[in-house]
Amino acid sequence: MEALEGGRGPEAGGRGRGLLLALGVVLLIRVPFLNQPIQGDDHTYISEAAHALVEPLHPGRVQYVFQGDVVDLRGHPHPPLNAWALAGLIAVFGDVREIPFHAAYLVFSLIAAWAMWRLACRFSPRPAWATLLFVAVPAFVVNGNSLEADLPFLAFWMAGVGALATRRRLANWPTALFLALAALAAYQAVLLTPILGVYVWLYHRRDWRRWALILVPPATIAAWQGFERLTTGAVPAGVLAGYLSTYGLQALGRKAASGAMLFIHSWFIVFPALVPGAFLLAWRKRREPDTLFLLAWIGIFFAGALAFFFAGSARYLLPMAAPVAILASRLRPKWLALGFGAQMALGLGLAAANYQHWDGYRNFAELVRGPAAGHRVWVNGEWGLRYYLEKDGALPLTKTQPLRPGDIVVTSELGRSVDVMAPGIPVLRASIRPRIPLRLIGLDSHSGYSTVSRGFWPFGVSTGIVDNLSAAMIQERHPTLEYLTLKSPEARDQVVSGVFSDGWMSKSAILALKNPNSPEHLRVQFYLPPQAAARHVSLLLDGREVAAQSYPGPGLYKLDSDLAYRSISPFAVVQVDVDRTFTPPGDKRQLGVVLMGVGFAR
Repeated sequence: MEALEGGRGPEAGGRGRGLLLALGVVLLIRVPFLNQPIQGDDHTYISEAAHALVEPLHPGRVQYVFQGDVVDLRGHPHPPLNAWALAGLIAVFGDVREIPFHAAYLVFSLIAAWAMWRLACRFSPRPAWATLLFVAVPAFVVNGNSLEADLPFLAFWMAGVGALATRRRLANWPTALFLALAALAAYQAVLLTPILGVYVWLYHRRDWRRWALILVPPATIAAWQGFERLTTGAVPAGVLAGYLSTYGLQALGRKAASGAMLFIHSWFIVFPALVPGAFLLAWRKRREPDTLFLLAWIGIFFAGALAFFFAGSARYLLPMAAPVAILASRLRPKWLALGFGAQMALGLGLAAANYQHWDGYRNFAELVRGPAAGHRVWVNGEWGLRYYLEKDGALPLTKTQPLRPGDIVVTSELGRSVDVMAPGIPVLRASIRPRIPLRLIGLDSHSGYSTVSRGFWPFGVSTGIVDNLSAAMIQERHPTLEYLTLKSPEARDQVVSGVFSDGWMSKSAILALKNPNSPEHLRVQFYLPPQAAARHVSLLLDGREVAAQSYPGPGLYKLDSDLAYRSISPFAVVQVDVDRTFTPPGDKRQLGVVLMGVGFAR
């Protein structure tokens, strides 16, 4: 066995019983959740993985429906490593299968725990306790049961730090490989460079090999961006930056809320009662190199998290868990035992509630199969519900998708992205209410565990409903109005798609109108607010453009067709298009103009 630098206490170079204990705990918290349903962003990675089987080098070069809009997955906020891992599993098993997939991903949890043990032997007086505190981090317990990139990234992040910071004799290629794999799993791997730069400066400032190795993460990311640019014509980071701007994800208010939520989550990496004592001990020894490195790791990563992230999710801080757990392990063992027990109980409770939430989508998708037979099915929702319905042949609903009689629309109240205006008859309804009185997200919860947009509690304590699900069959339209005033209640039944309840339209709005007795001019009246980006408006009848005009700026406008028209169909289908949309702060919608009225005007 290679020597460990500065090992502490009898456990540092001992028989590894602490490591076996930690790995055993990892198995105990993972095995009960091997049948975890598809959840969260799993579906996005699975979509990339499916395309990777077609284009192995370009898993992101595929279109994807996100919040009702068609987007380019090259703008996904993670490089392709996780997609490749899932593609390999699909190739082996022929399809996505929960139990073998989660069993395979358990390896990443074991790698992270093993690397944590190595770091704890180097920096902690109690390696076993430090590793157990790391394994008990709620985000590790909960999010380690997903197929997202968090655990693959954490595993290679920890392995890379461990390989560089625990060996007297540096193994160049394994260290470079771990750091490169971390960079291919998440862009925030660039923070490894300044963090490890502090370590090298403190301990090996004359070792040029270590200085070179810490540049591997940014070099890997740059190489991937360049390769994509040369082979596909787009830089993934540039595509991502465009979507961040389009959806307002980097707006100041959103970033401030995310920062506040990350600060709250930082108190729950270890049990909150341990944090003040750990901080005081660290402050007293702040000039010691070991403590200085651990504090720098925490400070640099947290500052980077404030810059990188916009949702404030607890899982974002997983790469910061190791130094926090190591600093906390300096406390007395009786306090560590209490903290570990409390935090593990919390993590397992949250994991159980999380399982029941996503299992509700899996069960509802099974119930929909009967009524959906022989019908087109559209999913107005995301996450696991979308995955299980798409697996049965459903399609994601976009904001511009016209619906026809007989279509079935399955809607998640928590995750819907499209306001369905078409008349429908309820076919099936269900509510998801986990039995565990803890919540990560939900309609009746203010938990910011997954996203700060739901609230500022680190998790919810509630027995309330997480989500309401419904399936409705679209009915025949019978337009009665030739001209729609959008604020009138009668207009709702004649709006096909693309118009929100407050009058705003998206990039395209489609409406059904009663045919006039004789040809009439077609008209759209709209308001262009100061914040709107649209400047060009087009008016179409039955798919053919009949009027178009550009506008200089904000104001109330009217656009008329030059000629009189009448549809040859039983009713007229009118479409209003704008050239650009915008997303206001705190609003996920892409907005064009405010429609006032549309129809045939005498």
